[in-house]
Amino acid sequence: MRETVRAQLWPLPTLGVVLAVVAGVGLPRLDARIQHDIPPGLRDYLFGGSADAARTVLQAIAGSLISVTALTFSLTVVTLQLASSQFSPRLLRTFTADRYVQTTLSLFLATFTYALTVLRTVRTGDDEQVMFVPQVSVTGAFLLTLASVLGLVLFLSHLAREIRVETMMRSVHSAADRTVDRLLPEDDSAAGHTGTPPQPPADALPLPAGRSGFLTAVDEQALLEAAVEADAVLLIDRLPGSSLIAGTPMGAAWPRTGKPFSPEVRTRLFRRAAEAVSTGAERTEAQDIAFGLRQLTDIVAKALSPGINDPTTAVHALSHSSALLCELAHRDLGTRLLRDDHHLRVVLQRPDFGDLLDLAVAQPLRYGAAEPAVLTRILMLLRELAWTSTPEQHSPIAATLARLRSTIEARDFPTAERTRLAELAQQVEQAMTGCWTYGRPH
Repeated sequence: MRETVRAQLWPLPTLGVVLAVVAGVGLPRLDARIQHDIPPGLRDYLFGGSADAARTVLQAIAGSLISVTALTFSLTVVTLQLASSQFSPRLLRTFTADRYVQTTLSLFLATFTYALTVLRTVRTGDDEQVMFVPQVSVTGAFLLTLASVLGLVLFLSHLAREIRVETMMRSVHSAADRTVDRLLPEDDSAAGHTGTPPQPPADALPLPAGRSGFLTAVDEQALLEAAVEADAVLLIDRLPGSSLIAGTPMGAAWPRTGKPFSPEVRTRLFRRAAEAVSTGAERTEAQDIAFGLRQLTDIVAKALSPGINDPTTAVHALSHSSALLCELAHRDLGTRLLRDDHHLRVVLQRPDFGDLLDLAVAQPLRYGAAEPAVLTRILMLLRELAWTSTPEQHSPIAATLARLRSTIEARDFPTAERTRLAELAQQVEQAMTGCWTYGRPH
């Protein structure tokens, strides 16, 4: 729920509107109580016009701010369309979760709402009413308007910076780093909970998914309690971010002792397991370690499409993927095993190093097979990974290198480029042996 709210545009502006209504009702009442007690020195800095002037000012503020709000929203929508069509639809969450955009919209809507709310309290003295001009409240509206003007200038500057692809990739990389630090801390005290998963027995029961959608989160404690209660072992073999279809298996369950489940126990186990697995309409970084790499790979694939043909952007995105993979190589990847005091209870599948490497390289290699600059950067990625990874992780690197060599052999590159690529491939092998060759950067 927290992740869903964070990625929406409406919560913070709604809060701003509510606070503006409260201030627009409360400040005029304070004005009525202290209007005769305001020191003369302070009164010189407050609004000093008549009731008609106050109404004119508040009407001008309300009318202009709603127009500025519409302009801001239009610019945001245009930015979202640009990011979706030119880079990746999965980058939309980066913009909708941008606190700067949310705060700017909140300020504009709050100023508009506050001006309208204060406007209703201004009385001209006609129709036997006592004239009332809330000086403090109108001054507050003026100050909010100044803040809104400054906010508009800063918003335009922020928007011009955010639509740059380099900024987008940096934002994706930063979000992925936060996800890795949260889910795979370097000093993880639960590291012993990982290991080789057991194979389900032949009589294991398919564990049906409760809802359709993308797997966004798994409540590990709820699954563990359900398994202990039923004296069962649960396997969730779908990775975070994968698509679930209600009623189809998302894993398996089997009794720990071999004694079959009673119908009541089986029904309750299936229900609690389905409730512990959350789904959503889109992938999020809540528990999806691979989501950041997915976004970066989407940028690479879009940049290499014939309609855009921007290999430089693809190379830059691969650089971010390389940095992220080098960080992940030092974390505890793979299957997560949850135990109670004595027994294995829950097996949760997570992407391993080979899965993440394939995610970062497979599509760029396919779509950039004819571009030497892209192949060069992929080879550099493998070289960097070979240097920072452990010997146990060299097998997927070697397999990817072999596939890359086959791709290069199948292409009709000039001799100089083919030689340079072959030298880089050799340097990848040398890096896996702990040898780094120095020379002219490629």
